[in-house]
Amino acid sequence: MKISEQVAFVTGANRGLGRYLTLELLSRGAKVYAGARNPESIDIPGAIPVKLDITNPQEVAAAALAAKDVTLLINNAGSSTGASLLDGDLDQIQLEFNTHFFGTLSMVRAFAPILANNGGGSILNILSALSWFSSGAVGGYTAAKAAEWALTNDLRLNLYPQKVRVAGLHVGYMETDMTSGLEVSKSNPADIAKIAIDGLEADSYEIVADDVSRNIQSGFAGGVSALYPHLS
Repeated sequence: MKISEQVAFVTGANRGLGRYLTLELLSRGAKVYAGARNPESIDIPGAIPVKLDITNPQEVAAAALAAKDVTLLINNAGSSTGASLLDGDLDQIQLEFNTHFFGTLSMVRAFAPILANNGGGSILNILSALSWFSSGAVGGYTAAKAAEWALTNDLRLNLYPQKVRVAGLHVGYMETDMTSGLEVSKSNPADIAKIAIDGLEADSYEIVADDVSRNIQSGFAGGVSALYPHLS
């Protein structure tokens, strides 16, 4: 696809990766709707702010009505409660699924007909290295991201006949508000945004953005013993 010809909708566009995705798209000539729960927080020249909480069906429907010319949907909005599956707050685990799985699904169900009516288009779901691998912590987030990966695979098959391509971005830790308290190696979100948009421009179905994700992906063939050697 030619990014300069696209009308994009980015969720969670007010900060972190979403902000950099919005900036990257604008720099390449795309029209961009920038979704955020607080649209006043969108301070990006050229972006069109849209009030949007992806867990609110009414706001999702209103966003779709306001952006009927969209040809590219980027599902970036996320949450990270840190909840453990074994003893974490069930409401927090529910929030992770409501955001990453049901919220993403809600956006796709609202915008897929728009993309099809506009002659086809693309959807990019921002996934995670934790879609593929568990660290033994933040189990609620990990499980929700794994579910979003399954969602991405299913929608990819079902939307292809409508000329809608569905891609997934896998990335490890980035330097964002969400990871500010973690002492780990982190990617620059501006670099990841460029990789993501390059992948869309190349019509990639799967965009593996960093070495962490590539190393996990390469371990799949070895099974559990390769991914979690300490269990052997």
